[in-house]
Amino acid sequence: MSIANYTELQTAVANWLDRDDLAARIPEFISLCEARFNRTLRLRAMETLDTTVSTVGGTSTIALPTGYVQMRDFHLTTSPLTQLQYLAPEMMVRLNAGSLQGKPLTYTIIADTIRLGPTPDSAYTTSMLYYKTFDALSGIAPTNWVITNAPDVYLYGTLLEAEPFLMNDARTQLWAQALKESINTLQEQDNKDRHSGSVLRVMNTGGYY
Repeated sequence: MSIANYTELQTAVANWLDRDDLAARIPEFISLCEARFNRTLRLRAMETLDTTVSTVGGTSTIALPTGYVQMRDFHLTTSPLTQLQYLAPEMMVRLNAGSLQGKPLTYTIIADTIRLGPTPDSAYTTSMLYYKTFDALSGIAPTNWVITNAPDVYLYGTLLEAEPFLMNDARTQLWAQALKESINTLQEQDNKDRHSGSVLRVMNTGGYY
């Protein structure tokens, strides 16, 4: 059978486990599987560009976006643009970067906030490209990018989360290996597609673009 949505995934998991008494548990296994995806996958489909957030003069922090996973690029849309350099939290504290006011040049992430240094002296519009969690499957949202493009990843991931509950250690290794191979293939294809059609050109300065 096909696996194209939340209901079909639940049915497939029950069939592969050969169990008809897990209807209440399978959504939990799927949720655990999705948590694993968000920790391990870094795909183009997870990328989100947000250019709507502005700093506030005298305030050194910005709330992290909902579903934030990892930053790819962060800069101020000044002219010319100002690339913000990431510093580890302890380095930001040692430099006491937030004690000064001016145009931000650095940032760090502490808990659920972005801390800028120096503290902005006025409003600056930011551009933030980051990885965002996939939308979780549910009865209201029965599809997402992963189940549409890689249903095998969802199936193997959910089976992997189910086996410890069923105390079936022998099958755990089987699904772990199947999931690893599927994720590797998915990630490799995504990386290949990201750079497909790109051309290496020589600049007058001798560099490349």
